[in-house]
Amino acid sequence: MIDWARVAELRDEVGEDALDEVVEMFLEEVEEVVARLKAAPDPANYEEDLHFLKGSALNLGFRAFSDLCQAGEKSAAAGQAESVDLTIIFRAYDNSKAEFTAKLENMGQAA
Repeated sequence: MIDWARVAELRDEVGEDALDEVVEMFLEEVEEVVARLKAAPDPANYEEDLHFLKGSALNLGFRAFSDLCQAGEKSAAAGQAESVDLTIIFRAYDNSKAEFTAKLENMGQAA
């Protein structure tokens, strides 16, 4: 679900201290888009929203979430936005976030 090699690479790129900031910013930005999609889903914006979520997820190693966002983005780009199952995408995000934060806390890294 999480690409831990990517997380380690990111930690090496930004440093241990800055990783907290990157994680916090990622979670805030992603949760803002997820909350908007939950409150007022607009299939006309799925391609753009899912593209943003996909890129953010890849940066932080949320592999399963990113893959689902990419599939939804492709469907939306092909004119099939109505077929995108946001519930599965939201569940993948929640599960990824839970795994990610639990492991970071165990490693002594705040999230």
